[in-house]
Amino acid sequence: MSEAAGPPETPAVPERGFRTFVILWASQSVSVIGSALTFFAVNIWLTQMRYPRLDQKPQLALALSLTTLSYFVPTILAAPIAGAWADRHDRSRTMLSMNLGAGLLSIAFIGLLISGRLEVWMLIGFLLCYGLFGAFHAASFETSYAMLVSSAQLPRAIGMMQSTIALSSVLSPSIAALLIGWPALARTGAVPDLPGAPIARLTDGTAVAVGADALTFLLAAAALLVIHVPSPRRADLTSGAKDKTLWHDIQDGAMFIWHRRPMLWLIGTFAAVNFILGPVTVLQPLIVKFNLANDWRARHFTFESALALLATVHGVGGLVGAIGLSAWGGLKRRRVLGVLVPMVLSGGLIVVYGLSSMIVRSAVLLFMMGTLWPIVNAHSQAIWLEITPREIQGRILSVRRLIGQITFPLGTALAGWMGGRFDPGIATAVLGACMAAFALLQLVNPMLMRIEDRAWLEGFAARSAGTVTDDRAG
Repeated sequence: MSEAAGPPETPAVPERGFRTFVILWASQSVSVIGSALTFFAVNIWLTQMRYPRLDQKPQLALALSLTTLSYFVPTILAAPIAGAWADRHDRSRTMLSMNLGAGLLSIAFIGLLISGRLEVWMLIGFLLCYGLFGAFHAASFETSYAMLVSSAQLPRAIGMMQSTIALSSVLSPSIAALLIGWPALARTGAVPDLPGAPIARLTDGTAVAVGADALTFLLAAAALLVIHVPSPRRADLTSGAKDKTLWHDIQDGAMFIWHRRPMLWLIGTFAAVNFILGPVTVLQPLIVKFNLANDWRARHFTFESALALLATVHGVGGLVGAIGLSAWGGLKRRRVLGVLVPMVLSGGLIVVYGLSSMIVRSAVLLFMMGTLWPIVNAHSQAIWLEITPREIQGRILSVRRLIGQITFPLGTALAGWMGGRFDPGIATAVLGACMAAFALLQLVNPMLMRIEDRAWLEGFAARSAGTVTDDRAG
C-alpha cells in the first residue's frame, strides 16, 4: 500500500486556523455538555421514575445496560464508515447535518416525555439514532482540528479537547439535577417558573434537561454556518480511481494498522480496558442506590444529588488532569508509559472504590481516577498523530475506534447480568483488579514498548506488507 511508508506529512493550515478551531471547539463543546445532560437525565428517569422499587433491581440493571449499549453500539460499529465518509466529504456540512438531526430528534424525545408515553424500547431507539449521528459527527470533528491547527499547536489542541470532556462531566450532572428538580421546586414556589407556568405542570424535569440539549445542538449548528473548516483533497479520488469505494477506504485503514503490529497491541490494550470500564460505568448508579445508600441518607443527600456529586467530582478530577497536562505538555519520549502507568493506577483506585461504603471516600477516589484519564488519552492520541499520515487520518482513527471500543458494549452487556446477580461494589472491585493486572503486564510487552521507534516500526510495516508471515522484530 503506497500510504504505508514514510513519516506523516504536515498539511498547510489556514492563516487564522487556530482562531477558527477555537470557535469550532467552543461551539461543539456546548453540544457535548448538552448531550451529557441527556444521558444523565436518562439514568435518573430509569432509576427514579421507571424502576424505583428495590425489587426492580434486575430490571433496572438490564435497562441501564441496554440504554448504554444502544448508544455505544452504533457509535462504534458505524465508526469505519463515518471515518471513510469524513475523508471523502465536506466536514462542515457533515457536522452541521448531524447537529441538526440530533436537535430534531431531541424535540421528538421531549414530546414523548411530556405526554408520558415514553417506553424503554422507545428510549433505546432514540439512543441508537443519537449514537449513529454521533459517529459521523465525531469522525468529521476529530479530523478537522488537524486541518486547522499546526503541528506545534496540536498538543495544545489535544489538551483543549480533553478539557471539554472533563468539563462536561463537571457541569452536566449538577445542571441536570437542577433541571430535573425544577418542576417540583416551581410547584412549591421555591424557584420561579417560565411565563404561563409550563415547568410546574411537568411530572418531572427530564424533558427540561433534554430540551437544553436540543438547544445546544441548534447553537452548534449555527456556529458552523459562520466558519469554514477545510477538508482534505483526496488525490487518489481525482486521478482516475473513480471505482474506489468506502469499503476500499476502510480496508486501507485496517491494513495500515495490521502491518504495524505494535499499533494493534496499543488498540488491544484499550479494548481490554474498555471491556472492564463498560460494567464499571453501568454499575455506578447501582453502587449509589444500594452500596452507598446508608451513608448518603445519613448526610441528607437524595439519590440524584449523591449520583451528581460523584459524577461531578470525577469530572473535576478530569478537568484538573487536563489542565495539568496542558501546563506540563506530557512526555516527549516513551509516551507509551504515559498510557500504561496511569492505567495501572486507575485499576487500583477502582478496586478501593468498589469496596467503599462512604460517599466522601468514593468521591475522593473518583476524583483521583478522573485526573489520570486525560493523561492516558492524550499520550495515546499523541502517539497516533505521530504515526498516522494526515490525509488518511479519518480512516485510521475510525478503525482504531472500532477495534478499541467494540469491547465497551460487550462489557456493558455483561454488566446487565452482573448487576442483577452480584453485589455491584464487589463486582467493580474485581474488574478494577483485572484492569490493573492487565496494564501492568503490558509494561513488559516488548512489541508495545517499541511503538515509538519510527524507523523500526516502518521497517516492520515494510516486511509485513511484503511477507505477511514474517512477524519477527528487527
